[in-house]
Amino acid sequence: MPTLPADFADLEQYADWALPTETERYNKRIATSMTDLEAFYDAALPRIDEAMKYLDTHDLDKLPEDALNLLHLYCALMTVSFPVEVWRQPRVPDSGASSFDCIVELKP
Repeated sequence: MPTLPADFADLEQYADWALPTETERYNKRIATSMTDLEAFYDAALPRIDEAMKYLDTHDLDKLPEDALNLLHLYCALMTVSFPVEVWRQPRVPDSGASSFDCIVELKP
């Protein structure tokens, strides 16, 4: 399980969301219940400003592993924001059996 910076130890229970690719985050979102998506969202969103300030203290190209995990965790938060805030379901409404194929992953 990925580790987070000590200042974010309260989010360690959601460290399994610290996935390095958008495809992995999307697949986890689809496989996760709304109850669990909402729990992650409710825990991480209030700390977003603090997390961004923490990440801004590091060079993006030289992030320590725990900070990179924090960045990935907050990328995952963006992945679950629409399902929680708008759709009220993990999948995009009326999208049927659609899937997400990412050809190129951007990495810090």
